Amino acid sequence: MKRFFLEIAYDGTAYHGWQIQPNAISVQEILNHALHTFLREEIETIGAGRTDTGVHAKQLYVHFDSANPILVDNPYRALQAINALLPFDISVKRIIEVAEDSHARFDASERSYEYHIHSKKNPFLINKSWLLRDIPDIEKMNEAARFLLGTKDFECFSKSNTQVFTNICTIKEARWEQNGDHFVFHITADRFLRNMVRAIVGTLLEIGVKGKPISYIQEVLESKNRSKAGVSVPAHGLYLTRVIYPYIQEK
Repeated sequence: MKRFFLEIAYDGTAYHGWQIQPNAISVQEILNHALHTFLREEIETIGAGRTDTGVHAKQLYVHFDSANPILVDNPYRALQAINALLPFDISVKRIIEVAEDSHARFDASERSYEYHIHSKKNPFLINKSWLLRDIPDIEKMNEAARFLLGTKDFECFSKSNTQVFTNICTIKEARWEQNGDHFVFHITADRFLRNMVRAIVGTLLEIGVKGKPISYIQEVLESKNRSKAGVSVPAHGLYLTRVIYPYIQEK
């Protein structure tokens, strides 16, 4: 048996997130089935992390084990065959043979997300970006976002009753950019808590749209209380964009 990483991308609109669900279709279920069909082995994939219902991924890595030699002998053919078995909204970009103890979730050193907002009705952005009628104050939100940088306890932005060993994360990037009526929030950290990015965006919009002071972000962080933060913004504007491993070269 050898271990492989797949670099995948997907439109999350039709799926109840990445992880297999008992009574709903997930990306993981569809991918496992395609791999089983092609490799003729029972395949169990493990992803770099979860994405919730409706969330998209421009880049996600998963790992699995297989004894089928085609993955080593002819990875291009394997890539084409697996993609042919997947629906149009899920694609495999790369197959990478890795060490047998490599782990898609635990070995990831950095993850990046984007949240997309648009302020003018656009039929081509349905389920891809959140339509927000108000124009947010980008400068004010960027000033507030600087308080997120560094190693901190982010319990205030975590979904309630989640079982994690720590709420400490290190954020190295948190910034907004504007292109016409399109607004994108970029955030990079070593790890994220459940619902963390959507809660952060909702909190920054309390400052950039609803007029709360920049100091509000500090108050929320110090409270360690989810009820003090803003509401979680809709899932369909969120994209997992990048996952970094020390042993995988970026293309």
